Order: sequence, then C-alpha cells, then structure tokens
Amino acid sequence: MHTIIIVGASGDLTRRKLIPALYSLHKKGRLPQGTRVVGMSRTAYSHEQWRNLLAESTREFTGDQFDPNVWNAFAQNVFYHPGDLAEEADMRALAGTLGEVGAGKQDERIYYLSTAPTLYGPAITNLGRVAELGVADCQRCRIVIEKPFGTDLASARRLNEHVHTVFKERQVYRIDHYLGKETVQNLLVLRFANSIFEPLWNRQYIDHVQITVAEEVDVGTRGGYYDGSGVLRDMFQNHLLQLMMITAMEAPAQFEADQVRDEKVKVLRAVRPMAEGDFSADTLRGQYVGYRDAEGVPAGSETATFAAIKLCVHNWRWRGTPFYLRSGKAMSCRTTQIVVQFRDPPHLLFEASGSGFLDGNRLVIQVQPAEGIQLHFQTKVPDAGMQLRMTDLDFRFARHFHGAMPDSYQRLLLDVLKGDASLFARSDEVELAWGIIDPILAAWETGQGPPLESYERGFWGPESGAEWMREQRRQWFDVCPALK
Repeated sequence: MHTIIIVGASGDLTRRKLIPALYSLHKKGRLPQGTRVVGMSRTAYSHEQWRNLLAESTREFTGDQFDPNVWNAFAQNVFYHPGDLAEEADMRALAGTLGEVGAGKQDERIYYLSTAPTLYGPAITNLGRVAELGVADCQRCRIVIEKPFGTDLASARRLNEHVHTVFKERQVYRIDHYLGKETVQNLLVLRFANSIFEPLWNRQYIDHVQITVAEEVDVGTRGGYYDGSGVLRDMFQNHLLQLMMITAMEAPAQFEADQVRDEKVKVLRAVRPMAEGDFSADTLRGQYVGYRDAEGVPAGSETATFAAIKLCVHNWRWRGTPFYLRSGKAMSCRTTQIVVQFRDPPHLLFEASGSGFLDGNRLVIQVQPAEGIQLHFQTKVPDAGMQLRMTDLDFRFARHFHGAMPDSYQRLLLDVLKGDASLFARSDEVELAWGIIDPILAAWETGQGPPLESYERGFWGPESGAEWMREQRRQWFDVCPALK
C-alpha cells in the first residue's frame, strides 16, 4: 500500500498540480490501488471540507477530464490532518491520523514537502525526531523536495547534510517539473532510440546549442520573492542546466536511475569554470523596463530578469561546441526550446538566396507550449533554377497522439510511487549546478560582470544580445514559438 503525505497541503501547488495529477492517474488506472493521500497544514479543515475544496479546484484545473463519479471514488482515500509541521507535538499527532485512516508503518510512505523552502529544515527534523512516524526505520519511506534546493552552494550543501541525517540519498527525490514534460523525455528517446542522430551528435557536426526558456509574463505580484532570487537562481540553476545535461549526456549502459544521473553529473563536471574576463565576455544580464515599479521591488534594484550565458563542455564529444543558455521575464512570448544548430555546409555548390551563404541544418526541440520536434533543411525552390530555401519537417504530439497531454507532475509522481529516481536530481548534481552559477552571481555582485541593461517588454531581452551572438558569428533562433 502507498500513502502520500503532503506537508503544506493548503498551498497553491497542491490545488493546481498535485491533487489534479493524482486524480488523473487514478482515472487512468495508473495509481496503485488503495493509495491514500493525507494533507497536512495549519488551516483547520475536516476530511470532508478538504475534499470539497479539492473537488472544486480539481474540476477547475482538469476541465473536461473531470468526472464527478471518478472523483468520488478517488476522494474516499483523501484525508486531512490540521497541524504545524514545525511543532513536534503536531507531527506526533499526524502519526495518529495516519493510523486512523489505515496507513500502516509497512506502507510505502511518500512525504511531499509542499512548503516554503525555509520550512524544509524543521519538517525534516521533526520527521526524523517523532518516533511514532517510524521514518528512521522505514526502508520504504521517500521524501520529495520542491525547488529551490538552496539559494547557493553553501546552503544547498547544508540542506543536503540535513536531509541525510534522516533520509538516505536513495530515498530523496528533488523534483524539477521540467523533467516530467513529454518533450524532455522524448529527447532521451530521440537521442538513444534512433541510430541516425548519434553519429552527428558531437562537435564535428554541431556548431552550437541554444537553450531558451522565455516567459511572456512579468513578475506580477511576486516581486518581493523574485528580487531576492533573480533569473539565475530562478531558472538557470535548475531548469536550464537540467535541459543542458540531457542534451549533452552520454548514453547510459541501462536506463536506470543512478546510471542516468551518473552521465548527467559528468556533463556538469566537464563544464569549464569561468574566471576573470569570462564573466563579462560570456554572460549578459538585463532588467525589463518597469520591473522596479513592481510590488515588493526596491527602487534601485539591480536584480536581473534576463540572462544569457555561454558554457563550454570540455570533453571528447563537445569541446569547441558552446552551449548558450537564455531566459527572461516579459519577453516576446512563452516558449521553452532546445535548438541544435549544425555546422554550415563546408563548400557552397548552389546559389544562396539573399544572405550569400547557406544556413546549416537545425533541430528544434520545443518543450512548450506546443510540444514537438522540427528539423530545418535546405530544399530547391520549384521553377526557380537552383535557388534554395530552408524548409522544415515537424513532429507534433497533438497531431500524432489523441487526448490531452499529461501534466508533468503525473509522470514524476508516478515515478516516486514506483521508486524510480531517473528524472530527479541527486545531491552531487545539485551542488555541481550551484558551483557553476555561484561564481557568476558573485562576479555580477562585485562588478566583474557585464552591465545591467534595460530592455522593453515583448522583446528577446537587451538589444546587445543579438550583437553579442554576431560577434561570435552566430545568431539567436528567435521564433515565437517554432511550433504553433
């Protein structure tokens, strides 16, 4: 039997993502039979009150997929415990509630920390301290921790050490919802289940790789939180580096958690550390006009809402092929894409249209919003001599598969239930990622980095970004988005 205990259950994540995902898995028949869900937070709800609130939010976030009869069957195993995770007595009372709803100590228990990061420490402490919960002796217990996992390398190490006082590393699931997206998983299949790409997936044929996570929205009402974080902590340390690792990793001998994560870690270990002039030459930072007017943002804030960085992976496969990572708020559109730019043809045989040269082939993996893959290649324009034009072939999930695309939390929660940690970050991976980002942040704060430039809403960041790429004889793939 499985029991999922959501600590901090009255929060937005539970309503918008966790419960709708668990309900959808139940509807598909993929949730292990009899799985119990126990929510805990300080708000005083009864079991029935919480079920009613969740019914309304699940109806809202699943739309046409909501079936009242299916929900009623699912809700029979949904329970609530009012209590403060920071209070040892309340956590001891949680053990009593688990017993009352039939969750035995031999169950596979998943503790999901859906709380503010500042509460991770007290929650973990009390999970280990309260003997009635049996976590210390539980071989089947797991803990799921949301991002951000630390705010820098030092805090990430402290948190890892604290987690390991209660849980073994194999029990810890550090979640990044980007890795649950279908297109990210499909990238693994694209690379390792198709023989046509492997001979080309290296420095000989690939000129560079661009990974872009663009957000159309601004910081909204989250200005106070965002100003203490900034774009590097918010997006690069987790999402963008995760996408880079999957793009650059070697094939594991088996698709098994530790082997997959071993190969991802090797990528981070191979990233050339920045030093001295690299911080100004290989990074860009910007702030959209009007950011300082947002609620909670100090008048003279120097927090970057846009960044682009160039990383070099010094190993046999990738040396000399840079990875460009870019993300920002208030940009032209919402899109997450990986662009693999192949090298230009070595010799020009045909007439080039306009520019005087032929563009190299390009593979665009669009993670969101319209999940799919597009290949760009040269073709002849009909009835126009030997004039060439870039054309594309594309694969779209929505075209080839029926039904709604599953939310990323469905896949990740199911993996937690099965004990498969392949798509979750390991402790050394988290620390290595912070080891790449921390020096950049330090350089920016001490004036060693590039100036903070302003950019207008609805564009692709500061105007200097295009010139920065042109100086390297490259250009951004600014298509919004490639697949509609």
